[in-house]
Amino acid sequence: MSIVKNFLEFPKSFLWGTASSAHQVEGNNIHSDWWAWEQENKGKILAVKEKKFKGQKFEPSEKCLDHYNRYKEDFGLMKKLNNNAHRLSIEWARIEPKEGEWNLQELEHYRNVLQTLKDQKIKVMLTLNHFTLPSWFIAKGGWLNVRSPYYFKKYAAFVAKNLGELVDFWITINEPEIYMSMCYLEGFWPPQKKDVKSAGWVYFNMARAHRISYKTIHKIIDKNFSKAKVGVAMNVMSFASYKKHSFLELFFVHAADRIVNHSFYDLTKRSHDFLGVNYYFRVRLKKSAHGFMPIVDEVSEEESELSDMGWVIYPHGIFDVLMDFKDFNLPIYITENGIATEDDAQRSKFIINHLSEIHHAIRAGVDVRGYFYWSLLDNFEWDKSFGPKFGLVAVDRKTMRRTVKPSYFIYKEICENNGVAL
Repeated sequence: MSIVKNFLEFPKSFLWGTASSAHQVEGNNIHSDWWAWEQENKGKILAVKEKKFKGQKFEPSEKCLDHYNRYKEDFGLMKKLNNNAHRLSIEWARIEPKEGEWNLQELEHYRNVLQTLKDQKIKVMLTLNHFTLPSWFIAKGGWLNVRSPYYFKKYAAFVAKNLGELVDFWITINEPEIYMSMCYLEGFWPPQKKDVKSAGWVYFNMARAHRISYKTIHKIIDKNFSKAKVGVAMNVMSFASYKKHSFLELFFVHAADRIVNHSFYDLTKRSHDFLGVNYYFRVRLKKSAHGFMPIVDEVSEEESELSDMGWVIYPHGIFDVLMDFKDFNLPIYITENGIATEDDAQRSKFIINHLSEIHHAIRAGVDVRGYFYWSLLDNFEWDKSFGPKFGLVAVDRKTMRRTVKPSYFIYKEICENNGVAL
């Protein structure tokens, strides 16, 4: 018999949910840049960053998890979790498969998806762009095109006009710094460029797109529905120096924090109604033995607990990040937090430990209003295909059968009780 020593109760209006993205669960996203890239690389051994997934043949998303047709089943699993919110994305390439041509059938599909959530009294946090892009947009240069923010604005306006009454929170762009890095600096994702200048322009244009779309969404929603709540979801990291008292390393830590965690906000001031925080891991920086650059993560496997992605599990880092972001004086939502692991006990521990740190931050005065675990289902994880297991629910991709894991019930109890029992 277990004894609860402490119960961490969250605010009464706290949002409990899971997060997903369209391309990673729906299937058959045939008009997107990722679909074309996946077909080109089917069966190839790709260069990936994560050690565990090196040397594996790439499997395209194709039918994926068939969430496109099974969303009611998946939302039923979510409702049984006692979730009162869900973060999802809609696919630009489905809504606008050709420039200026709006697919009304796909629009109706997403209306049905969102209405299903509303019927279950689940608040909707809608992401407009989660990495994938229409092929026609890429043919015009993608985010390198000076006109790209205006193409995105038209898409945002179309969605706001037609689905606005079904959306509670808007996220324009997911993790712009990750897109910029993986696509234009490190070259792992399409279009697989390695060019600093291009990366800078991409980042700048994504910031412009957010600023313009923020105003557009507000203009439409505020006039026709209720006041909009618009933000972005940023991947943030907790940075630490390898040596506690190294002035040089502490300087690099501060610089990395400003660049990774703050630069997009610096480019988009006064264009956020809330902060979306995606937190997964900590990075420790050490001056390279070969000179000042590169700055590398020097944490060895012997020192720290790692996820299957090789990420350092450091729950206290989410507290550090939240305390840092407190100065923005805006509501904060944990829009992603999760772990890739086949050890489900590790997943349960991960959730409890991170929520404990979030509760600590709330008690310290940070206005955290919601938590979205990534993810409900084991999904398609980009260049790692279906290897990493983030989900509370496993999916047999031959039969598409959903099987809940023990961590599902741990999170269910947390959501039901609006708190964490330690």
